[in-house]
Amino acid sequence: MNVICTICARGGSTGLKNKNILRLRGKPLIAHSIIQAKKTQLFFPIIVSSDSPVIRKTALLWGADHVIDRPTDLATATAPKLPVIQHAVLEAERVFEKKVDFVVDLDVTSPLRSVEDIILAFNMLVENKKAENVVTAYPSRHSPYFNMVEINQAGFAQLSKQPDNLIYRRQDVPLTYDMNASIYVWRRNCLFHSEMAISNQTLLYVMPTERSIDIDSIIDWKFVKLLAKERKDL
Repeated sequence: MNVICTICARGGSTGLKNKNILRLRGKPLIAHSIIQAKKTQLFFPIIVSSDSPVIRKTALLWGADHVIDRPTDLATATAPKLPVIQHAVLEAERVFEKKVDFVVDLDVTSPLRSVEDIILAFNMLVENKKAENVVTAYPSRHSPYFNMVEINQAGFAQLSKQPDNLIYRRQDVPLTYDMNASIYVWRRNCLFHSEMAISNQTLLYVMPTERSIDIDSIIDWKFVKLLAKERKDL
């Protein structure tokens, strides 16, 4: 069984400048994902895809097996992530001359996940033969059935999802989850037939909120730095 890890890190960042190489607990942010991938002992190769020479050099220094100079059209702020991962997989198969069975993508901006989260999310897909992929999420703080609203065509606020019966307490709503963009696991063939991360054969691996913060702004970065102080594994 051939399992690779992809780590995609674009050089440009609109929310937080150079966030992929900011220092967290003395290491560049991207180093945490590489180290976590190595600790699982699941992957070869660990591939980093980036348009930035600095990020590629940093990735090699921290133990990535191979770095990819990401094409310009896949490195824009609007480029979707799936084609980037697909490109990395094809490059890995070309360089290492072996067909991939499973792909695990780790998001650089979610360093608070644990090594166990990666292993368990991967095993979830391996053990369910009918599933195409696994995405990670955490319990929603707001519910579309109770306190998440949108504006309708008349300009008035309404619940995003209308419940069948009136709900008076948040504790009574159906469970919903927010995707945290931390870990994605695919069967190789399913990855190349996918246009989105969610299909009708997607499994959900649920993580606690404190391991689910995705760094997209200075506020997220401050939260992550604060929580990281309490972690002995980072």
